[in-house]
Amino acid sequence: MKLPIRLFFKTVRFVVGPILLVMHWITTPRGIVRNPAAQHSVDAAARQLVLYKFRTCPFCLKVQRECKRLSLNIETRDAQHNVAARQEILQATGKVQVPCLKILNPDNSVRWMSESNAIIAYLQGQFANQAELNSQG
Repeated sequence: MKLPIRLFFKTVRFVVGPILLVMHWITTPRGIVRNPAAQHSVDAAARQLVLYKFRTCPFCLKVQRECKRLSLNIETRDAQHNVAARQEILQATGKVQVPCLKILNPDNSVRWMSESNAIIAYLQGQFANQAELNSQG
């Protein structure tokens, strides 16, 4: 990429990045309150997930807000500044695209999921029902 274009986008990220982080902080929802046993079960399931992200990526922030709303304690890895995390995504998926969710299945196979809407739908399908069951019981 040509130097002026690269400098332009670097400047945009420098200006917009902090604004995105402040807006994320302001708009982050409260998490679902579960009883301790239910939350322990959710935490155990969430240990099988790793979210790869860039710090100021709006799509990553969208997924992180949903994780907060569902009270999920998912490990996150910064693929923007962590070379090992970036390399892991590249080797597994063939491209560095975030957000990217690594799912370790019970049979020890690994599934990778990109696209924020797909990740959110997966998380809601896995964890929203547990919250509904907890609120009814």
